[in-house]
Amino acid sequence: MIIVNLDEIDQYRSQFTDNSTALRALDVLEDCEGNLEDAAINLALKVGQEPTESEGWLDGFAKRWRVQLCQAHLRPHILTGNLKDAVPVLVEITNLPVPLAIALLIYAQKTGLDDFCQPLTEKL
Repeated sequence: MIIVNLDEIDQYRSQFTDNSTALRALDVLEDCEGNLEDAAINLALKVGQEPTESEGWLDGFAKRWRVQLCQAHLRPHILTGNLKDAVPVLVEITNLPVPLAIALLIYAQKTGLDDFCQPLTEKL
């Protein structure tokens, strides 16, 4: 379980003072007491997705978008927690709604981007 503390949520909020959609997504994260999995499921339901399971849903969802999340031009933004610049890039290359893009970016950052992207560098 990934927990995003209130200070981290406030740091993300400070990046999105002009983006009400992103701020509402961060409000959902705060309402879920920082539990990223619960927030992601809630956000997915709000944008019309139907998560099939609650335990591990975000992990599976993130893996589906691993190639996009691990692109070289997105990595520096994720590593530094610069969601303001990362969200538009991810939305553009995936057509995901902003709230889900935020959840995926936070997930990739909190799980450790190098570990998350490792399977893409392994040779069979």
